[in-house]
This record gives sequence, structure tokens and C-alpha cells, in this order.
Amino acid sequence: MAVRDLRALPKAHLHLHFTGSMRPSTLMELADKYGVHLPAALSGGEPPKLRATDERGWFRFQRLYDIARSCLRSPEDIRRLVREAAEEDVRDGSRWLEIQVDPTSYAPRLGGLIPAMEIILDAMEDAVRTTGLDMRLVVAANRMKHPLDARTLARLAVRFRDRGIVGFGLSNDERRGFARDFDRAFAIARQGGLLAAPHGGELTGPGSVRDCLDDLHASRLGHGVRAAEDPKLLARLAAKKVTCEVCPASNVALGVYDKPEDVPLRTLWDAGVPMALGADDPLLFGSRLAAQYAIAREAHGFTDPELAELARQSVHAAAMPVEVREKVLADIDSWLGEA
Repeated sequence: MAVRDLRALPKAHLHLHFTGSMRPSTLMELADKYGVHLPAALSGGEPPKLRATDERGWFRFQRLYDIARSCLRSPEDIRRLVREAAEEDVRDGSRWLEIQVDPTSYAPRLGGLIPAMEIILDAMEDAVRTTGLDMRLVVAANRMKHPLDARTLARLAVRFRDRGIVGFGLSNDERRGFARDFDRAFAIARQGGLLAAPHGGELTGPGSVRDCLDDLHASRLGHGVRAAEDPKLLARLAAKKVTCEVCPASNVALGVYDKPEDVPLRTLWDAGVPMALGADDPLLFGSRLAAQYAIAREAHGFTDPELAELARQSVHAAAMPVEVREKVLADIDSWLGEA
């Protein structure tokens, strides 16, 4: 039997960061346009060698990300990034993309926080029209900043909810601060109708997952793979149907696991924990959405029916309208029915 094309498998993409979605060629063009010197790690044609399991490694990763972000300076740059991210997702079989952004990072060059938010949302609407991909936004606070900043972002996200913001997240180094410091921001977001999707359980262990559940009432977890170290926590995630946005290539690139085979996809699967595979930051990690499904197939022996179920889990975890969800689920069944 012919191997089914993983790019043709309909799926939802729930873990993709804004600057990290950029094409390397676009970064080099923008850097040339603005006279930004790119270090060899960002201009060599290959993904940089990273290991962020210590603070020095994380600082290097963040520095590369900040350099890339500094090349996004105009509304036209933002529109290009979002359109190209959508084009890449369409190629990889994505039917729904929730892209994650902290607008405060772009506000200084785009006229302020509210103008930055409007430019990003305009770019998303343009990309939907241009590519046909359904897109939504997750606004993410930075846990390296003061929790009051997170509250401001939560209020802003709720204010623009009707323009396609569906969730509120918490990103950056999870070893810093405490999840509970951001509980008020997440309460504002939840009360405003947004889902809670903080990062946890990648750079630190199961305790950070429990904190996201107990203090932030997470309905999805960015990463969450370290929950595999605690069977009781796995059972809790499965019982509450909390989806882990698992990014295998990212986990290896950042040194959380040494090789793709070590990422505990099977452990989460066997425990019944829902998963949504994501690419995280393709600019830095070198692979996009379909490649994550290829890792599940090639490194973990997931069969096509199991890969189809992974795609279904991503669809069920997405903030989709019912009619969109039903269509995508039917198309997954059609992919699986192909000879």
C-alpha cells in the first residue's frame, strides 16, 4: 500500500509563534533592507545549533529571536510574515491556524500597543482572504515581564475578541517566576471568553504543568511533554481532556530531548492525553507542521489511523466553529479512506 501524504492530512495548527513563523529567505531580505547584521546562526542556510536547557543557552535562543524580530518594522513586513506563514501552513495541510503573538514586542515600531494589535489583526484578515486558510490569534504575555503587563494584554485581547482573538497564553522562559503571578491576567481572559493556553512542562518538569492547571486553569498547554514523568499527572490531563501542544522538533532543537525518538509522544498517547502537534518556531528549528507528523510516523511508529487521530485531536482542541470542525473531521476520514 502506498504511504499516505502527510501534507494532505487535514489538521489544525495550534502552536506557532509570530516571528518564529518567518521564512529564512524573508528574514535575510528584511535584514538586508534595514541594514541588520545577522549572525551566522541566522544566515547560514541551516537551523542554528541550540541548547536552551540552561540559562546561557536560553539567552542565546532569545537573542536570535530578538534579532529576527527587529527586522519586522512596518505594516507591510507584518502582512508579509502572516501571509507567508499561512501559505506554508496551507502547503502542510493545515485547515486552521492559531498563531501566537505578544504585540508589545512590535508596538515600539508600529505606533503603540493598540496600533500594533490592529495591524496584526488586519494582516491576519488579509491572509485569510488571500490564502483561504482559517486563522485566529492567541495573545501571549511574557512571563519575564511584570504581571501587570499581562493584565493589560488580557484586557486588550478581550477587547479585540470579535476580530479573531481566541486565546490567551504565557510564553518565554518557564523557569522564571511563578504561574500564580499571572492568575489575574488569565482570569480576565477567561471571563472575556478566551481559552487559556500557557506554556509549561518543557524546560521544567511536571510541577510547571500542575501550576498551569491549578493556578491558570489551562484548557491547553504549550508543550506539556514533561508531564510524561508523572503518571498521576498524565491521568489528570487525560481525564480533563487538556490538550498538550507538542512540538517534537523544537523539543530536540532546544535540548529537552536528545533525539526525536526520546520525545514522549507514545507515553502521552498511551495515557490518553490529547495532543496537537505544532512547529513552534520554524525559523529557528528548521521544520514546519507536516514534519512533526513525520516524526510521529518515523521515530515513533504511528500508523496512519493513529496519525489521523492526532489530526482529529488537534481539530477538537482548536477554537473552531462547529461547522468548520465537522468539515475538517470529515476530510480527515476521507484522507484515511484513500487507498
